Amino acid sequence: MRLVIIGCTGSLAGPESPASSYLLQTRDSDGRLWSIALDLGSGAFGPLQAMVPPEALDFVGLSHLHPDHCADLTGLAVYAKYRPGAAMSSLPVYGPADTPRQLAALQYAHDPTSEGGDFHYGWWSEGQPVGIGPFEITPYQMLHPVETWGFRVAGPSDLRPGRQVVLGYTGDTDTTPGLAKVARDVDLLLIEAAFEEGRDVVRGIHLTGQRAGEAAAEGQARRVVVTHLPPWNDPEITLNAVRQAYDGPVYLARRGASYQL
Repeated sequence: MRLVIIGCTGSLAGPESPASSYLLQTRDSDGRLWSIALDLGSGAFGPLQAMVPPEALDFVGLSHLHPDHCADLTGLAVYAKYRPGAAMSSLPVYGPADTPRQLAALQYAHDPTSEGGDFHYGWWSEGQPVGIGPFEITPYQMLHPVETWGFRVAGPSDLRPGRQVVLGYTGDTDTTPGLAKVARDVDLLLIEAAFEEGRDVVRGIHLTGQRAGEAAAEGQARRVVVTHLPPWNDPEITLNAVRQAYDGPVYLARRGASYQL
């Protein structure tokens, strides 16, 4: 399994990166390449096209419906509707139950009362796995002001043939039981840390670097990639805070960076 960072800036697209979007790829036992996108935040669809033809996507999973995680699904919908030969009507798009209506409202060319985009929609259900080729995605509800999901994504290892590996992705969340489930014993934990300890004191929205590090340590994650930093944050402050609570390998998410599992 390979993780590619398409976008990693929190709350909005930043000067160095689009907002949250992550590409996961792996091959099945027949050698067929499978590609799934987790989130398509503002500014992400352009860089995604440089990594994979949109019609080659096998699945899109949305953690929640804030624009920095879903806005560029509108670009994918336009591509699917108007590009000759795209034929993407069967593309599975999973998210909160309100996803089609919110996409329709975002699409300037669509009636907001209509269904959003020519996709095959599905809805997350707590702890219920969704299979896509060799991938298995298990969602857990997170703590955020809107319905939000984190995921455990299992699939074949690139580094250890014949073995299964697990990536945890938190979406946006504060400390919550679902976070512990996502972080437990994963090979790589992709975790948000949008808040700074002592500066951002409101709870129930985002993790700080310290709380992200504590979740990684308690879950015994093998590696950590810290993401969703807004452009006004100093990433080194966040990185140091994570390292104070977690002594394993820690990386800051960067646009275009990739990680093999």
